[in-house]
Amino acid sequence: MSPCLSETPEARVLERAVLESRVREMEEENRQIRLQLSQLQGTAGQPADGGNYGNCSASLFSAQLIHVACVCAGHNASRDVVTLVKSILFHRKNPLHFHFITDAVANQILSSLFQSWMVPSVQVSFYDADELKSEVSWIPNKHYSGIYGLMKLTLTKALPSDLTKVIVLDTDITFATDIAELWAIFRKFTDKQVIGLVENQSDWYLGNLWKNHKPWPALGRGFNTGVILLYLERLRRIGWEQMWRLTAERELMSMLSTSLADQDIFNAFIKQNPVLVHQLPCFWNVQLSDHTRSEQCYTEVSDLKVIHWNSPKKLRVKNKHVEFFRNLYLTFLEYDGNLLRRELFGCPKWGGGQSLEELDEDDQCYDFRRERITVHRVHLYFLQYEYTPTGDDTDVTLVAQLSMDRLQMLEAICKHWEGPISLALYMSDAEAQQFLRYAQASEVLKNRKNVGYHIVYKEGQFYPVNLVRNVALRNANTPYVFLADVDFLPMYGLYDYLRKSVVQLDMANTKKALVVPAFETLRYRLSFPKSKAELLSMLDMGTLYTFRYHVWTKGHAPTNYAKWRTATTPYKVEWEADFEPYVVVKRDCPEYDQRFVGFGWNKVSHIMELDAQEYDLMVLPNAFMIHMPHAPSFDISKFRSSPGYRYCLQTLKEEFHQDLSRKYGAAALKYLTAQRNI
Repeated sequence: MSPCLSETPEARVLERAVLESRVREMEEENRQIRLQLSQLQGTAGQPADGGNYGNCSASLFSAQLIHVACVCAGHNASRDVVTLVKSILFHRKNPLHFHFITDAVANQILSSLFQSWMVPSVQVSFYDADELKSEVSWIPNKHYSGIYGLMKLTLTKALPSDLTKVIVLDTDITFATDIAELWAIFRKFTDKQVIGLVENQSDWYLGNLWKNHKPWPALGRGFNTGVILLYLERLRRIGWEQMWRLTAERELMSMLSTSLADQDIFNAFIKQNPVLVHQLPCFWNVQLSDHTRSEQCYTEVSDLKVIHWNSPKKLRVKNKHVEFFRNLYLTFLEYDGNLLRRELFGCPKWGGGQSLEELDEDDQCYDFRRERITVHRVHLYFLQYEYTPTGDDTDVTLVAQLSMDRLQMLEAICKHWEGPISLALYMSDAEAQQFLRYAQASEVLKNRKNVGYHIVYKEGQFYPVNLVRNVALRNANTPYVFLADVDFLPMYGLYDYLRKSVVQLDMANTKKALVVPAFETLRYRLSFPKSKAELLSMLDMGTLYTFRYHVWTKGHAPTNYAKWRTATTPYKVEWEADFEPYVVVKRDCPEYDQRFVGFGWNKVSHIMELDAQEYDLMVLPNAFMIHMPHAPSFDISKFRSSPGYRYCLQTLKEEFHQDLSRKYGAAALKYLTAQRNI
């Protein structure tokens, strides 16, 4: 047992540091009050990457800003942290500031998510984990979290120097109460305490789990670091960075590596300095693992505050209340995140661009115009994604969008197209979890890492088809994109053929849109043609048709299928009204016009803008794609049954023509002429 800290010279230095820190804390509290007051008066700047909490009602003045830090790296942890954040937002009443220490992947995912989520009274800051790796990379670590499991040791350095205290959370945490209750425990710290932790609920640090089990030193059962209250200002004053390093260096001489990452080092430090720890009630970190004493932590499940899925088995752990815990977790996993945009403290909803107040509610097409300014939450790279660029700058990404009712197409597309794919999926939170389970159970999808799945969360009355397309387009990582629809299967070998065509037609130095002729089958089972000759034979037999031949010939007639039958070289076609081919273009092509939602004119408008920008439409003689049959969408049914829907679509078309004329001048006059002739 180490001597009592108060009897050592180090303790006297510590006590002096604590007294000095108390003065600094009082100054910081006054600064925070002044900052909140200025924000209430609308004089503070906008917080980065999140909602703001300026211009709110005076009740915010009494609501303290709570700081929360997480280390998050990779695609899976990014999904986990969203569920954690939902559980916090659901219960909270205070403004929040999230601090994320991330790798490049998590930074991209979470920054996009929070920008589009626009939760009131939430600020978000990101810190580059790569800049911190050198601080901990020297520590051998056996834990599955790898180097990121050691990052919490660096928070005094990583976080802003004027940040006084912070709640630190693992990503596998679920809150069952208001996080402000946890924040309030800081007030219970003694002058010497700098870290708040819950006792470890397994026997790990007792060293009796198996023969020759030798854990790192710990005070009694040790402490779990899934939930930490860090008094940053005090930690800096006592020289935390040097102290944990010395502790780690000393213990590694005999232990050789950590088994539980940062937790081992925190516990060894506390063993030497027990006066520094404030033990939290165990219900603030109920640790669910097969070998924990978590059931002794509570009498009723309603007593719980925080659930921690800290077993590698996660939801499959043994506990007599595991079904209750699992259901609580699933509630937030599938909870509609749009509901968390609700106003707090009378704050106005924050957004950019045109506001609802500028729209005329008496406008017959109000609902359509409202859709155009709706901001949808976007979760990029929902699943693991890996892409290695080709060295020849000819690579092509298949770009498409889909909803839940087209999910069955994914495996078939992956079998037909071996190149990279960027898919935007329009789904609710619950549907996104269904998709996740589907993808994880599919051998085909599990083996494809070059498919980027981007979730656009449902909101509003219409399918925002062009907005969803744009999400997929923006997140393609290749010089060229094949703009397709998910209910088409590309011919076998199309990926390689398109890459060769990019070179053959000198697309790097010209403005071309390569047209891939579209066909369809009315049969649910199709022996897919392996060549152009086989496809022509099936056309002649009536097994296949040119796309929309029976219902909308104008959409693809300019492709000139009669010429395509015998063509051996690419040929140019001219734009005609309502032409909507599927094309290969440079990735920096114009985006889709987002005023078009639901059914009608969404692709047509895009081809018009390509033509206005003087793209040459070149039909590829040996390329084809086939549309597979499916039930009609809800939006096409609305179009067919609602005169109001058709009226508004016509109104939007006319406004689009006018905008196109203003943007492109004389080059767009033919579109107005074509419109008058329809």
